[in-house]
Amino acid sequence: MRVVVAGATGVIGRCLVPRLSAAGHEVTGLSRAAGVDLLDRNAVIRLVAEARPDAAVHMATAIPARINPKTMARDFELTNRLRTDGTRNLIEAARGAGVKRIIVQGLGYAYQPGDGLADEDAPLWRDPPREFATSLRALVELERLTAEAGGLVLRIGHLYGPGSAYAADGSFTAQVRARRLPVVGSGGSVFSFIHAADAADAVVAALQREVSGVLNIADDTPVPIGEWLPAFAAMLGAPAPRHVPAALARLAGGGWGVAFMTRLRGASNARARAQLGWRPRYPGWSDGFEAEYDRDPAASPGLS
Repeated sequence: MRVVVAGATGVIGRCLVPRLSAAGHEVTGLSRAAGVDLLDRNAVIRLVAEARPDAAVHMATAIPARINPKTMARDFELTNRLRTDGTRNLIEAARGAGVKRIIVQGLGYAYQPGDGLADEDAPLWRDPPREFATSLRALVELERLTAEAGGLVLRIGHLYGPGSAYAADGSFTAQVRARRLPVVGSGGSVFSFIHAADAADAVVAALQREVSGVLNIADDTPVPIGEWLPAFAAMLGAPAPRHVPAALARLAGGGWGVAFMTRLRGASNARARAQLGWRPRYPGWSDGFEAEYDRDPAASPGLS
């Protein structure tokens, strides 16, 4: 199969391209690093036409290395355009080239807060914090465009692995090491993590099946931040995170910063497991995080 991959040099793309090649697929990468801008409609149409792909995969984002939740709308402007205009350009190019299989990266933690894990039928956030509203609109548009094209959106959970914010040199990890990231309130946000390699495996699996709509791509064991953040700090040999009330955290992180730490809903991967025959190699966050870090077992009680 000939596959065009937008975002080939991103966190997922770097894991995906070699997996596609190993599976016998012929890959053409689209990335700004390679001089192809997904927002350049004419360039995308030309390159896709030249590649003559059987499938198009959109994993492109432009998430900044460090995120300020108060300025998320500004900081995610380019990513939001990649999710709207970029998706539109790639789908137009794919249709023009006769491509039938389209797979697009969505987000697995934009669900309306509620009890229990969210499956794909659960509604997305109806009343998001102001700072997240623009990003949510972009995600809704991405899913609409993909649905109209008969494609598949993979709602990716909290992504970790090389190049991510949770990597050894990532911004989130740096904040944990410096004890700048507290547990807010009861620490009730439930995180559904996913390693980049597992996300890439899900894309490969999806290319082999006629599945459309949306699927959650997350590990098997969603976990509250009040549980995993202190454990992650211990894994790093860092001081335990502080505990702060939501009102105080709002001053520093705004409404989205507090919601991110207190209201996120975990996502069920049951439908992806059933429809794709896919299984994450790292079933829980600690399995994958431990694989990413060299650590002194004595400094990480409870994670062996």
